[in-house]
Amino acid sequence: MAPKQKQNVYVLGVGMTKFIKPRGKVDYTELGFEAGVKAMLDAQINYDDVEQGVACYCYGDSTCGQRVFYQFGMTQIPIYNVNNNCSTGSTGLYMGRTFIASGAADCVLVVGFEKMMPGSLQSFFNDRENPTGTTVKMIAETRGFTNAPGAAQMFGNAGREYMEKFGAKAEDFAEIARVNHAHSVNNPYSQFQDVYTLDQIMKSTKIHEPLTKLQCCPTSDGGAAAVLVSQDFLDARPHLKPQAIQIAGQCLATDAPSLFSRSAIDLMGFEMTQFAVKKAMGEAGVTPKDVQVCELHDCFSANEMIVLDSLGLAEHGKAHEMVRKGDITYGGRVVVNPSGGLISKGHPLGATGIAQCAELVWHLRGWANNRAVPHTKVALQHNLGLGGAVVVTVYKRADDSEAKTLDDATISQTNGLGYNPAVVAKGFTAEQVKKVRSKSKTSDWALQDTQKKVEARF
Repeated sequence: MAPKQKQNVYVLGVGMTKFIKPRGKVDYTELGFEAGVKAMLDAQINYDDVEQGVACYCYGDSTCGQRVFYQFGMTQIPIYNVNNNCSTGSTGLYMGRTFIASGAADCVLVVGFEKMMPGSLQSFFNDRENPTGTTVKMIAETRGFTNAPGAAQMFGNAGREYMEKFGAKAEDFAEIARVNHAHSVNNPYSQFQDVYTLDQIMKSTKIHEPLTKLQCCPTSDGGAAAVLVSQDFLDARPHLKPQAIQIAGQCLATDAPSLFSRSAIDLMGFEMTQFAVKKAMGEAGVTPKDVQVCELHDCFSANEMIVLDSLGLAEHGKAHEMVRKGDITYGGRVVVNPSGGLISKGHPLGATGIAQCAELVWHLRGWANNRAVPHTKVALQHNLGLGGAVVVTVYKRADDSEAKTLDDATISQTNGLGYNPAVVAKGFTAEQVKKVRSKSKTSDWALQDTQKKVEARF
């Protein structure tokens, strides 16, 4: 089929909560509400402008999305509930972009949220076949199982294979984690903001060779949201063009038969990432060499290693050399995970992909002034879910220019929140909430006491 002309799609607003340890103290209704209100304030829209809604979560009953969105208004728009494992948030972004690019909507609100349980990821439907059951059987046949958490074994095995095939060492994986933890201190939304030495990371509790505890992402509670708009919507609001970031290329891909090649690396979706990045970069008209900043799915340091390879940021088989040269941090070739990544920022599954989007939007706007990457013009996002799905996205400014770093005072004067959300995790006022909730179709019964609970945390 010949490719069809697509309309331009822009991220006009983003917002997120601070990612926190899952202690059961904050409900998903609050996480989704806070993120959604912030995104609409950032975009300077009202919920009545939203024509379709996409809710992203993995753990929760059906129609949690409606429960969250009804708090903004009950405008009778379509609301979709998305679950695509750890790539859920960016799958929602992909859906929203598809709606707008095809002409089905001019404004879509995507909200991701997750209220998780402490400890390792769990499966809840044990009376039926697990969707990753074939992956588990392959591990049993090839590497065998230990008592370590299943996900750590899957990605740890891929790390082992990278060591065996290409000469990476345990220290290389630890260095990835060291860099991500170091980056997190400048991200006010990060669950952890601690700096560690390479030795401390190497000597932390061993989980599954080569992974230690400080190389594994935590479970988290959190929310993130984005407002996506069409060219026509943006043209009608020319004063907002400086903050609009174009989704220049994007691909949602699933696995190829190579998944079951008996390679531990292939088993983690190596080929689908290769496929997705080729498609996304082809659409955007860029190459890996054009990328200045990247948010990728570092659920474990081992996955960052193989993804640096599969995205083409490193030569095949030489991702560990890229790490050793310092080419994944400031002063190197590309800054990877300036947010701290999943390892340090946290990983509330449904929110992760949208939080990655928010981070890159702030960089391209020039708002991430405490962690700015010089000469940023192209930003790359990678969000992976086993089972499997991957979304790779290329972002550029609306005018295709290089980002210019702005100071907080300038941002605060033009931003709908009244402060720079890239560098401070603050809240909003009751008056600001009133600005974004539907003007004609709100229900206090649908809102319950969510707003009061959210505002009390500020």
